[in-house]
Amino acid sequence: MGGGYLEPNTNFPKCQKCKSGDLVPLSDFGSQGAAIQYKAWVCTNPECGFNLKIRNGDVYIYEPINDGAHSVRNH
Repeated sequence: MGGGYLEPNTNFPKCQKCKSGDLVPLSDFGSQGAAIQYKAWVCTNPECGFNLKIRNGDVYIYEPINDGAHSVRNH
């Protein structure tokens, strides 16, 4: 399947921190609007919080995770 989508039955790696969640890839858009596939890997166990993120070519571990529910945008 093309377009950067994962097959529904894809097996994700187990989180090496909590051993119970899976690490799932997340994508985002860059500052110029281009799609960035697999910009972050996040554990599915909400109590764990493990994550890896790439920003400007650097890898960050345990960045704060925000759900976006409280973000305010100016239109």
